[in-house]
This record gives sequence, structure tokens and C-alpha cells, in this order.
Amino acid sequence: MLDIKFVRENPEIVKQNIKNKFQDSKLELVDKVIELDAKARAAQQEADGLRANRKNLSKQIGAFMAKGEKDKAEEIKAQVNAQAERLSELEKQETELQEEVRKIMMVIPNIIDPSVPIGKDDSENVEVTKYGEPVVPDFEIPYHTEIMEKFNGIDLESAGKVAGNGFYYLMGDIARLHSAVISYARDFMIDRGFTYCVPPFMIRSNVVTGVMSFAEMDSMMYKIEGEDLFLIGTSEHSMIGKFIDTIVPEAELPYTLTSYSPCFRKEKGAHGIEERGVYRIHQFEKQEMIVVCKPEDSKMWFDKLWQNTVDLFRSLDIPVRTLECCSGDLADLKVKSFDVEAWSPRQKKYFEVGSCSNLGDAQARRLKIRVNGQDGKKYFAHTLNNTVVAPPRMLIAFLENNLNADGTVNIPEVLRPYMGGKEKLQ
Repeated sequence: MLDIKFVRENPEIVKQNIKNKFQDSKLELVDKVIELDAKARAAQQEADGLRANRKNLSKQIGAFMAKGEKDKAEEIKAQVNAQAERLSELEKQETELQEEVRKIMMVIPNIIDPSVPIGKDDSENVEVTKYGEPVVPDFEIPYHTEIMEKFNGIDLESAGKVAGNGFYYLMGDIARLHSAVISYARDFMIDRGFTYCVPPFMIRSNVVTGVMSFAEMDSMMYKIEGEDLFLIGTSEHSMIGKFIDTIVPEAELPYTLTSYSPCFRKEKGAHGIEERGVYRIHQFEKQEMIVVCKPEDSKMWFDKLWQNTVDLFRSLDIPVRTLECCSGDLADLKVKSFDVEAWSPRQKKYFEVGSCSNLGDAQARRLKIRVNGQDGKKYFAHTLNNTVVAPPRMLIAFLENNLNADGTVNIPEVLRPYMGGKEKLQ
């Protein structure tokens, strides 16, 4: 969420940013919110004047009463009562106007970084760098669920009966591989100086609206009926929420945390054949990383975060590339975002396995995460997040890139301690 003062002083910059994100329907909101804000400030100014005047009049009443001039005191009381009615009207008006301003400000997109490429949707995202040599073997690679089934490692049919489409049972070595990847990712991030955390898996509505846009919330979140609780779509939500309404000492920054959680997502919309199996599902587990830092450090941390994911995948012999999200593919709160994509030998192309985002002070402003600077001045922190690994989708890349012609799957050296020393899945 932007600062209303910034919108007032830079309406054309805000409008151009909306155009760059191809959200022209929101252009009229800029003038509307400036008009409503002006009315709210005028109501506040008049109310403040009445409050100050009432204070002076109250002193006069006391003075007249002390002198025994009761009639004059009653005249001033009448003025106070008349002003009280107007003050009540103004306070109600001010509250209503400020709420309207807040609602509009929640849907005006954040200002994107100047380096972000301008484009309408994900088809115009820009490849940045490739890591590792993508290989297509001289034998046919089956669909990922077929590979898992050969190890008796997945049961979609039973999961469908129990929970419906978008769920799965993982079993045996495949289930163990899933857990091994999570454990390895946890230790990988701890070795890089991040603090391990297991957060709440449900959050309240004020945290939801603090960490994402209304459009994202509607398309992703599951609501707990009868309670002010939502199942998290990623642990970033509750991890950033951890700092809601806090003032943190500047000397304590940055906070670097890596968190494990299950994730729950609606995943609305039709899905093609490549998004079946365990690619796009309603429930999965993930290792995440988040950073809360000073504004001047957020660019540095953004580069560190996506590099962590690249390094983890390369340690598992999986070729990856980074892709910069264009303006039209950025969620409203994001300043800049990179996707990390893994190579699929079967599809002969890359597919998304993680997303790294710099949100500037948007989440901090919504959640009131402030920093107490060394000079005593308070300012909003910057927040960032990135996927370390989400095993169901990562398993696709892992199995395809480590599959042998005889059907066995190689276990990279770094993962063997988490797999009981196994070098291959038989």
C-alpha cells in the first residue's frame, strides 16, 4: 500500500505505474482517493478547531461560574452543546471518509522498480541467467506420476476418494524423498545464517489483507467457516504477520528466517495436462525464506534470496534458470520479482519451482511494521520472501533429471544422509 501523501504529491507517477501494469480501470481511483482524502482532512481540520474551541469555552464556563455569573455560563454551555452536535457529525464523516480512502489505497498497486520490464503477462517475462546444462537423455522419460507409481510411491485414486481432486498420498521411498528434500532445504538455509521457524498454519483476516491483495486472497485462501481464520497459502503469510504492529530497533535488522509449513490453495481455473499429478495441488509442504530489513538493504537481500534457491537446486544436479517477472505479471504489492524455473527433460523446457519477491514497504505499511532508527525517527521496514523448495513440484524436476534408463533414480551426494545413505532408488 502506498503512502497517501505520496499519491497526493505524485498523482501522475501513480497513474503511469498503473498503466505500466496494464490496470487502466484503476486510473480513476487516483483522482477519487485524492478528493476523498482532501474531504477527510478538511473534516479533521474543522473537528480539531471545534475541539480546541470547546476547550476554551469550557474554561470560560468555569470562570463565569466562579464569579456567580450563571446566565453567561449557561449561554456558553448552549454554544458548547451546539458545537458538540457538529463535532459528532464531523467525527462520523471523518471516520467514513478515512475508511473509503483506505479501501481504495488497498487496491492501488505498489510502485514497481524502474528495472522491471514492461509487459502484459507472464508470456513477456524475461530470462536472466541459466545455471547448469539442460540435458535430454536418449531414452523416454515418463510422466512424473508414472515414475512415482513404479516405486509404489503415489496414490491419487485413494486421495480422490478421501479428499477429491488436487490431493495425493505419497508412500515409501517417494514419501521419504519428499521429507528428505524438506530436511535438506532446512539445513541448507540454517547453514546460510537463517533462523529456523515453524509458524502457525492459520492466520486472521487482518494478517491476510496485510500480506496480499484482495484478488490474491480470493483466488488462493481457504476460509475457516464461523471463525476469523484462514489456512495459509504459504508460510510467508504468518512469518511476515509475526511482526504485525511492532516497532523494532534498527540495530536488530535484518531478520532472516526460514520456515516450514504445509500450504493450502484453492488453485482456481482449468489446468492443462502438464499441471496434473502433483504439479498444481490444493495441499503441499514448503520451505520458505523471509527477510525484514532496512529499505536501503532490500535490493541486496533480493539478490541473495533468489541465489539461495538456485544454489540449492544446483546442489541436487538440477539445471535451473532465473526469469524476471514483467510489470503485468507482478502482484499489486510487489516491487520486483524473479521466478526460479527448473529444467524438465521430458517437456524439454523449464517450469516454475520458486518465486522471489521484494515487496518494498507495502506489507510493512499495511501491518504497521516499523523500525526505530538510530536517530529516533520511525520508518517502515522492507519485506522480502522466496521459496527455498516446494517438494511436490520440485520432485518432478528431481525425478526427471536423476532418472536412469533402467528406471532407477540417482540420489545426489548431499541428499544421501537424509535417505539412509542410499545412492539410488531401485
